[in-house]
Amino acid sequence: MDRIVSMLELQQELNDSTNGLDWEDGLTKDGKIIDWKRCIFLEGAELINSYPWKHWKNINSSADYENIKIECVDIWHFVMSEALKEYKIFELGNISTLASDIVSSVEYKMFKEELSIKRDIYAEIKSVENMIATLFTSNNVHTLMGAFFEMSLNLGVNIETLYSLYIGKNILNKFRQDNGYKEGTYIKIWNGLEDNVVMQSILEQDNSISPKQLYFALQSKYPKNL
Repeated sequence: MDRIVSMLELQQELNDSTNGLDWEDGLTKDGKIIDWKRCIFLEGAELINSYPWKHWKNINSSADYENIKIECVDIWHFVMSEALKEYKIFELGNISTLASDIVSSVEYKMFKEELSIKRDIYAEIKSVENMIATLFTSNNVHTLMGAFFEMSLNLGVNIETLYSLYIGKNILNKFRQDNGYKEGTYIKIWNGLEDNVVMQSILEQDNSISPKQLYFALQSKYPKNL
């Protein structure tokens, strides 16, 4: 419960700072339309492209499971945002209410279990497609969340992995915004590595690092500071 509340609060803060207050009404402070479902759809497509699914190209390559985990976390950002929007617009309750509804779901109870991974790339791809399909077949955000939890488990991501990487990606997103991401001046490749990879390597070296320490660690490795 505490982890879900923490992630929802961080996502609310990130959306407030990036998009402006009242982003739940569907517009950013700059007047851009917000469509979280479109975000989920396109991130899902990016996730699928981390698999060697093409029968005509690189047929002997392997799935990029490190990037798959990151794409999964990116989708979670947008799933939470859609839920936060719905709970405010339809007056369904506050963040605590939403968190309670999430943790009481059958799918989330399974999501807390220890991972038992049997790799089958086509079954994994199908679970991503099933999650995407809920965007078009249901208007219930809890159906979407249930499909997300089922997909994540199939991809080797449970609450432990999701929470750790979400905190890391949330701080990275704040770092990006502070360093020109929206203006197009941000540098995403750091000495040959994508910033996501740098963030993951920092977490792997110290999984007890605080959000503030992670921010400073990113700052120390950012190309403009070298």
